Amino acid sequence: MLKLTYTDVGLTLERLAGALESVVAQRVILAMRVGQTISVEPSRAAFLVPIDHPCFNHLVQAIHEVQGQEISLCVVDDDFAEISLQGFWLAATREAHEGMFICTLADRVEFFIHKLWQADPRNLSSIAQ
Repeated sequence: MLKLTYTDVGLTLERLAGALESVVAQRVILAMRVGQTISVEPSRAAFLVPIDHPCFNHLVQAIHEVQGQEISLCVVDDDFAEISLQGFWLAATREAHEGMFICTLADRVEFFIHKLWQADPRNLSSIAQ
């Protein structure tokens, strides 16, 4: 499972073990216990990955090997491609700009997305802030 966390300082991506349903249930229970609202909506998330990394070609191949995955890949310029994923948005409200996006993809696809995310130096600097 991939978890993208959107905050006021940027975006982080993590690869987690476990079931998507368990994460959603835990977040709903937490919100309920602390008296906060929570919105869980089907949604899409998109972000950039570098295309000059060797993992990019492996990702393209892994995406082609799996059928029915809710993922699209589009090269946007000489340096980056945009990955768009289908999953679920968890936030205080549907329109919130801060929250968590989670999705489940084939293991190899998740692995290569995570590797490409880590390979982009812009992402490492946002984590350090």
